[in-house]
Amino acid sequence: MALYDFIVVGSGPAGSALASSISRTSAKPSVLLLEAGGKNSDPNLRVDGKRWLTFTNEEMNWGFKTAPQEHCDGRSIDYSGGRGLGGSSAINFGVYTIGAWDDYDEWARVTGNDTAFGWNAMQKRFKQLENFSKKRPAHVAEKFAKPDMANHGTDGLLNVGFSAEWEDDVVPMLEVFEKGGFPINPDHNSGDPIGMSALISSARNGKRSTAQDLYADKPENLTIITCQKVRKLILEGRKVVGVETKDAKYHASKEVIISAGALNSPAILMHSGIGPKSQLEKHNIPVVLDVSAVGQGLRDHNFCPLVYSRSETSTARKAFYGDQKAMDAALEQWKQDGTGPWSKFACQAGIGFFKLPALPSHPAFRALPASEQALLQKPTVPHYEVFTHFPMHWFLHQFPPEKLNYSCLLVFLYNAQARGEVTLQSADPEVPLRFDPRVLSEAFDRTAAVMALRDVLDRVVRSADYQKDTLGGLAAPAGDSDEELLAYWKKTISSSWHMTGTLKMGPAGGAPDAVVDPEFRVVGIEGLRVADMSVAPVLISGHIQAAAYATGLTCAEKVAQQHGLNAGLS
Repeated sequence: MALYDFIVVGSGPAGSALASSISRTSAKPSVLLLEAGGKNSDPNLRVDGKRWLTFTNEEMNWGFKTAPQEHCDGRSIDYSGGRGLGGSSAINFGVYTIGAWDDYDEWARVTGNDTAFGWNAMQKRFKQLENFSKKRPAHVAEKFAKPDMANHGTDGLLNVGFSAEWEDDVVPMLEVFEKGGFPINPDHNSGDPIGMSALISSARNGKRSTAQDLYADKPENLTIITCQKVRKLILEGRKVVGVETKDAKYHASKEVIISAGALNSPAILMHSGIGPKSQLEKHNIPVVLDVSAVGQGLRDHNFCPLVYSRSETSTARKAFYGDQKAMDAALEQWKQDGTGPWSKFACQAGIGFFKLPALPSHPAFRALPASEQALLQKPTVPHYEVFTHFPMHWFLHQFPPEKLNYSCLLVFLYNAQARGEVTLQSADPEVPLRFDPRVLSEAFDRTAAVMALRDVLDRVVRSADYQKDTLGGLAAPAGDSDEELLAYWKKTISSSWHMTGTLKMGPAGGAPDAVVDPEFRVVGIEGLRVADMSVAPVLISGHIQAAAYATGLTCAEKVAQQHGLNAGLS
């Protein structure tokens, strides 16, 4: 029988941070990290500028889709997630944002635990994780990229910072936002993201950093096994003693910790008999514990694109993306020293987090619960995001090759009020859950989406500084009315793949909508925790990989404390 002290299921940012951390404690417990996918060991998967193409690798992606969305013209929306070592960090777009300090203070308020989840505690973990470089190209003004190193760490295993080379139109684009009246923020990872910034990426010198980097100098007591999808838990009554895959069983003497993500972690619980009784009985799964909140509360960020053909003097994208020989030569250069066009094009972007001053006075806002209104009016919590320099030609159907000189702005809706769910479709663990995020189902979400899109169109796209290089629209609303802007959202809306909240954390005394307590323990089950973004009771105002890493570290601290794993250390 394969026996370990701890079993961690899932090697994404949370699971990797957790497994690495507890395996390095002074007690040196035996830790097994199980991953459903492969090793993702090809060094070419780390090419910075190809991060967008890695996403399309079917072997590395679960390839999930949502149920048809009633408020989005009946569309099924892509719900991708990383499969293989590193989880979604191996296929994501490298955007490294930690969000707003008010989000973490809200997490602390909801759970009643400031020492674990408040901003001060979480920032320490962010600093512990990162090896931050503030280096920027000499021609870039400090106002666009001047991080205060007091907010960053330099001893962590994750390389983060700015690209060594920037496309020619990055700084001019930042200036367009500045002239449009948007505030400039020299560091979106200070805890206050409000303003337009140069993007901080999980990359360094042309090479992407993923959760696999946390296994550097892997301790002997950490065992990693790939291609083993956990189907269900092994229980003795209501005590978890191990996990079961299609062809193996693994046992844990202390705990099993699930870090399979907001879409897969609920599946493991439900197929083990922990979940809504009605769903389990419908599929003839024996009920171990009736927990109606399992799979409820799904949240996400969503975006729509604005794409415009541009003059050849404003961007050099066509000369690179339109020439296969140039791209092939660039890859050979990258293999040599990590430099060249694949460490430049679509590697550095602008990212902005903004408020909508008129939003709090809108009836849809005033209809929100008082606690939600309060959060949305906190000074560091944005209402929407803009992301520049997305390589949309790889994603937009039938993109005309002669239009490769283009500009793309993604407009993200933040703090959407829709609460979706993930539910059983079959008793077979190989059949995915049904994912229904209920996108744009709430009046507030539709209102905020229209206001955000209008703000970008009015203050950026139609500005003289942007228009001087614009030749025509490639993806844009048909008109300017609220109805036409909303119709465009419905037609083009995408998930940001920031799924959160399906196994929500609640206070120590429990709550009807909570599955785990502030110690990450599944309430009512012994020897089982969940540590990934499924437990987050707040949808962090940013791209969530950094929050997932910190969530794993937070759980590791809880595990180490309960089991005395750092006994004897000062």
